[in-house]
Amino acid sequence: MKILVALSGGIDSSTVAHMLHSQGHELVGVRLALWSDPSAPALAEILPSKCCNAQTAARTQFVAKQLGIPLHIVNLENEFKHNVVDRFLDDYRKGLTPNPCIGCNMTIKFGKLLELMRRFGCERLATGHYVRVAKERLPPACGQDTDGRERTLLLEAADRAKDQSYYLYGLTQEQLGSAIFPLGSMRKSDVYALAKTFGIPFDEHYRESQDLCFFPEKSPREFLKRHLKESLRPGTIVRRNGTVVGMHEGLSLYTVGQRRGLRIGGLKIPLEVVAKNPLHNQLIVEERGQERTHSVRLKELRWIAWRPEENSTVPFECRTRSLSPRLRGSITLGNEEASFAFDAPAPPQAPGQSLVMYRGEEVVGGGVIT
Repeated sequence: MKILVALSGGIDSSTVAHMLHSQGHELVGVRLALWSDPSAPALAEILPSKCCNAQTAARTQFVAKQLGIPLHIVNLENEFKHNVVDRFLDDYRKGLTPNPCIGCNMTIKFGKLLELMRRFGCERLATGHYVRVAKERLPPACGQDTDGRERTLLLEAADRAKDQSYYLYGLTQEQLGSAIFPLGSMRKSDVYALAKTFGIPFDEHYRESQDLCFFPEKSPREFLKRHLKESLRPGTIVRRNGTVVGMHEGLSLYTVGQRRGLRIGGLKIPLEVVAKNPLHNQLIVEERGQERTHSVRLKELRWIAWRPEENSTVPFECRTRSLSPRLRGSITLGNEEASFAFDAPAPPQAPGQSLVMYRGEEVVGGGVIT
């Protein structure tokens, strides 16, 4: 089979290429050149955990030469800036806490890469994501998909600690049906062992790709300060009773649930951000664990293989962070939006983050918290 392999230069995608090559597949490698912040300080060092650094670029070239496969460097800076970075900044201007990796997977990694798969005459797209897929014929009772056609299900990875299914809930049937995930049934330790066997270069200090890739710092705070200067207005940090406990540097720099970096001195009780008040430019904090959430509203709903009927209430487990503990609750669907009610009071939830629903190990779908 002719397969397009997405090569980031990390150990995971490099191991995928070796695995598929050893199985006799014809491979075409692609590395994406994405936008990175040109206004970052000149001396800012790209963290080892970033995927777009000189080391990963060199490893990509090495693996392609090692396997004797063609490697295409495809410049998607403009598309990435428009579809991912600009939306990321716009959401922060609105006081939200977006998850750009989810949008990137939909529009770039499984959007543009599928276009490249077809352009290079490949049958499948392979990535190093830790997820699994399965095929299922849906029975008539599964909602709107009643024709019995085979559908592709998205499943959690075997290695739950490395599972990335949360980030892929927005993929379509076409995208999932065209992709293969060779690492989905493997443990991370097994991947490292294979990488050594294949002679993929990495040292004992190697750190896998994490954090957002389009700025050099670990957290987005400095990036936001560079690009949202016009909307960052200092204001007060207050308790629910109106007591002022500190000053903030701009609401966009904080997120609901945040506990560190509030710079509130003189208080012995631990505080967390529970809400923002844009009208009065106030950041609202309360004692950690004091405020709980009973339900959230969702927009931009996406369903993978099936969806519940409108005006129905269906129980699911969910996550509101990629590897956070699952929470039980029920979703009630309207025409365009929905609400998710938690069975037990949950911590404060950040608008802009995604709530992803699970049925056992299957990822059913999700939506953005409003």
